[in-house]
Amino acid sequence: MLHKLTPAVRVAGMVGGLAIAGMTTAASAQDYTAKIGHLESQQQSRHVFLERVAELVSERTDGAVAFEIFPSGQLGTQREMTESVQLGTLEATVSPAAFIGGFNPAVSILDIPFLLPADDGAAQELRGGAFGDKLLETFSDRGVVGVELWPNGRKHLTSNKPLEDLTSLSDHKFRTMDSKILIEQFEALGASAVALPFGELYTSLQTGVVDGQENPLDTIQSMKFYEVQDYLVLTEHGAMEDVVLFNPAWWNDLPEEYRDVIEGAFEEVIPELREHKAEAVAAALDTIEESSDINIREASDEERAAMRDATYDAAVAAYLDRAGDEGAALVEVYESEYADITSE
Repeated sequence: MLHKLTPAVRVAGMVGGLAIAGMTTAASAQDYTAKIGHLESQQQSRHVFLERVAELVSERTDGAVAFEIFPSGQLGTQREMTESVQLGTLEATVSPAAFIGGFNPAVSILDIPFLLPADDGAAQELRGGAFGDKLLETFSDRGVVGVELWPNGRKHLTSNKPLEDLTSLSDHKFRTMDSKILIEQFEALGASAVALPFGELYTSLQTGVVDGQENPLDTIQSMKFYEVQDYLVLTEHGAMEDVVLFNPAWWNDLPEEYRDVIEGAFEEVIPELREHKAEAVAAALDTIEESSDINIREASDEERAAMRDATYDAAVAAYLDRAGDEGAALVEVYESEYADITSE
């Protein structure tokens, strides 16, 4: 597939209802252009480092490969963008893994609580090793190419009821995404879970439809959930992972050396991406502490281990019920590699 375009990197944004385009690094010859759509704003980590990847790819291919980046859902919902990548009307998307479990049940393994080690380096070793490779391979049967897994933070618990014993939450009702794994996670802790649309969550917390919820700190802060919650425990119990997906026709049309450049750039920026996300999370926590009287505490390593012990088997069973033999093979690779990494 051949595309000709003047800018090497273009970022489209929406400000005040007007479309704007920002351009960097003009190139003399662009043979391959990929439109990349995603849901986050231009200030968030996913977008910031998509821009960085675009710069690296343009530099290292002498301008032959260019990315146009469309943030904030400009190209549709995540489902629409994923389907467009399948059809070839969009070259790529970076999707939260939690949004595409219906499209690829195998990726829902990432919903399992405490799947990744607490240490960021160990987590990246797992993400970038045999487990991550095998997970990305599962996309090939779904009409897309999985290129990379990107970290995008970890979830924490909030509630309007005390969160002192994290393995005995029998009087709590938590909102969750529509995921059997996440529902089983809460039930294994003695709580009940209700699948509600994200847009209804603030009001549901405010009116007592649910007692609590789970989300990364920057989401808790930006959506102001802390305004209608009394307790926050920093648990880091769930990984929020992004999946980089490309259209196979566009991807396979690239020379191998260009595919290597793209894969290398997506992997290379991960340490900076993690740092950028950590800064956003720290700033969010500062805002929450300064703007409310919510009770905040950090779960101990012992509490986290007890939560993992309480939830892992039930969550894996729910996952295997959906992902079948493909999921079982992935769990086997995961458990072997996790044991090796955490015993080092």
